[in-house]
Amino acid sequence: MTFTPFPELKTERLLLRQILETDSKVILYLRSDKDINKFIQRPPERQTNTEADALKHIIKLNKQQENNQSITWAITLKEQPELIGTICLWNFTDHNKTAEVGYDLSPKHQNKGIMTEALLAVIHFGFNSLKCNKIEAYTQKQNANSIKLLKRNGFSLNTTKKDTDNASNLVFEVFA
Repeated sequence: MTFTPFPELKTERLLLRQILETDSKVILYLRSDKDINKFIQRPPERQTNTEADALKHIIKLNKQQENNQSITWAITLKEQPELIGTICLWNFTDHNKTAEVGYDLSPKHQNKGIMTEALLAVIHFGFNSLKCNKIEAYTQKQNANSIKLLKRNGFSLNTTKKDTDNASNLVFEVFA
């Protein structure tokens, strides 16, 4: 498994590209806005409270990508290069057969099918390019929009698996 060169993904309306240091203001917004993060619990060391924190986070993401540990895409509209959200594959199991997907999106771009389009592209990449057998998603049980997104895109609730870090999370999965 290698993420070099960075695998840009294109859909009908979107370009999923590498996150750049120049995206730090938007990353700060996405990781600190109360509405976007109302269902996310981050420990203090993973919180993003300043633009410097956002820049450190971007550098960390890009280092993880260079080391083939995880990959995070900036979600952009094809005709507008500004980042509007992110989507990642991470928490790969041994032999990279299972990965976890995570995502966020600016509220002004929600309910337009953008995350569905991005999610389908990333699932396709995970199964076809990385040869994963399963992709999981952890979402807070009150996050109705995320649950609806996952179910609409082929994910099923795994009733036997629990998130040991957050009892409020549900675990969804989709298989190749």
